[in-house]
Amino acid sequence: MTLDDILASLFPNGSRIETTGAMISGQAILPDGGPIHVLGITQGQPLGVDEAIVLAGRVIEIVKSGDRTPILVLVDSASQRMSKRDELLGLSEYLSHLAKALLLAEAEGHRTVGLLYGGSAAGAFIATALATGTLVALPGAQPAVMDLPSMARVTKLSIDVLKAKAEATPVFAPGLDNMVMTGGIHVVWDNNAPLAPQLAAVLQRPQGQDDRGRLGAERGGRRKAAEIADRVVALATVSHQDAQHG
Repeated sequence: MTLDDILASLFPNGSRIETTGAMISGQAILPDGGPIHVLGITQGQPLGVDEAIVLAGRVIEIVKSGDRTPILVLVDSASQRMSKRDELLGLSEYLSHLAKALLLAEAEGHRTVGLLYGGSAAGAFIATALATGTLVALPGAQPAVMDLPSMARVTKLSIDVLKAKAEATPVFAPGLDNMVMTGGIHVVWDNNAPLAPQLAAVLQRPQGQDDRGRLGAERGGRRKAAEIADRVVALATVSHQDAQHG
C-alpha cells in the first residue's frame, strides 16, 4: 500500500496532512468523528537531528494543547542518519529527546500508536515506532533494531553464529515475524480490510497498558522479560515501602 492508500483507508472521513520533505504532520477525523494527530517519517529516509527535533517539537506542541487527542506515528524510514554532522551535533540526544516526547504524550493522556508500514532500523526505529504506546504494522514492514552485519561488528561474533542464534532466538533476528514474536509489535493489520476499524480497535485498548513483555512470553520470543520486570517492580515496591516506614 502507498502512503496515500493507507491514509485513505485509515481516514475515510477526511484528513488534513502536509508533507515536508520526508516528514508528515497534520490532523485527521476518526470514524466516530473525533480528531487524531498524525505525524511521522516516510519515503524510507534516515532520521537525523533535523527531522528528530521537528517531530519532537510537534509532539510537545500537541501535549501543551492539553486536548488528549490520540497521536498516530507513521513510520517508513532507514536507520538514523549516520553523518559526521549529525553525530557531532549529538544525534543520540536528539533521538532520545524524540522518544521521551512520545513517552510524555502517552503519560499525559494521549494514546500514541505507531504504524510501521515500511522499513525502520536501529535508533530511528527505537525513537519512533518503539517509543509509542502501541506499535502495529502492515504486512511487508521491515523492522530491525540492528542488522546482523552491524551486530557482528559490535559483538565480535561471526555472521554464521549470529544467523544460528537468530534462528533459535527472535531477539537476535531482524524482520517483522521476529518483532511480533518478541511482543514489540502488538498486531499485524490486515491490509485487505479497511484500516479505520483496525485503528479504532487499537484505540480502545486500556490507557497505559504496556503488555509487550507479556506478549513476548506468550509468543515465545522473550520468555523471561515479563517475569524479570515483575520481580524488579515487586522488589522496588518493597524497598519503597521499607524506606517510608524506616
